[in-house]
Amino acid sequence: MFQYHTLLKIRNCSLRFSFFILCTVLLPATSFSELIDKVVAVVNDDIITMSEVEQEAEGLYRVIAKENTGDSLLQMLAEVRQKTLDSLIDRKLIAQKAKQFNVSVKEKEIENGYEKVRSRSGLSKTEFREKLAESGMTETSYRASIGAQILQSKLVSFDVRSKVVITEAMLLDYYDEHYTHRVEEGNYYLLQIGLTWDKDTDTEKLAENKTATRKRAERVHNLALNGQDFKTLAKKFSDLPSATDGGDIGSFTLDEMAASMRSAVGSLAPGETSEIIETDAGYQFFKLLSGDKNAIVVTTSFEQAKDEIKQKLYEQKLEEAYSAWVSDLKEKAYIQKL
Repeated sequence: MFQYHTLLKIRNCSLRFSFFILCTVLLPATSFSELIDKVVAVVNDDIITMSEVEQEAEGLYRVIAKENTGDSLLQMLAEVRQKTLDSLIDRKLIAQKAKQFNVSVKEKEIENGYEKVRSRSGLSKTEFREKLAESGMTETSYRASIGAQILQSKLVSFDVRSKVVITEAMLLDYYDEHYTHRVEEGNYYLLQIGLTWDKDTDTEKLAENKTATRKRAERVHNLALNGQDFKTLAKKFSDLPSATDGGDIGSFTLDEMAASMRSAVGSLAPGETSEIIETDAGYQFFKLLSGDKNAIVVTTSFEQAKDEIKQKLYEQKLEEAYSAWVSDLKEKAYIQKL
């Protein structure tokens, strides 16, 4: 949750034409100048002014103004302003807590964080700034948000992470729920690997492609027969959509299978790998995890999944602990919206 790329998702969903611009249209200059300097919230010993809120949300307001008019515009501007204020209050609380722990963020850290996100996007510096503008942000505001994210992450290390405990029982419960499946009688639970050839070519080239694909399929098939993990092989070599799930295609009855698939898996015992079959677009083979009787299928051993489960649970518990931490900060703080 604390990675920098999540920040852009949060901003895209929450804020967008400036109240500044709205006020220049609707209010006289004297009223507007007073509005800019108005204190809109007190957070312990700090204040948040209207100008801070408007500067933070200005670009996002503009985006909203392009897509809405009339009462809808006014309503969305009000909602955005409120969300922006709430965000600034959270940021003030975190900054105050950071001061208490003597934690700070260096400009170099912000620069590295900014460049890391930009680099991952694959965009040039100019293109990245344009994308930020489209989402209602400026480079300055985005850098400020990155700095807040880094500061938040450092505080979490000080005050939250130590409270996150993952027990063996929690790992086992998660494993039973997400890595095992009950298969009813008459179903076959299968893993699949498929390698395809390019059909959009002339007859001679097609024959060459089919031969090359068959050889690849045989190499992968031999690896599976020699004991290499089928799911790992599927993720690495399979051309089919199921590759992302380690070849896991779930359970089928024999009647639901194509004839070639049925003949390949019908006589298999659990744990066995089928022969290679040819389809219209490639070659496939399967591993049977359970036969046609009631069974609990283990798609991955506990030892193989343990580290992955621990990471998932840790992130989940860390997010819960962080939310509780922020709530506690707010409960103990003096916060007054004006």
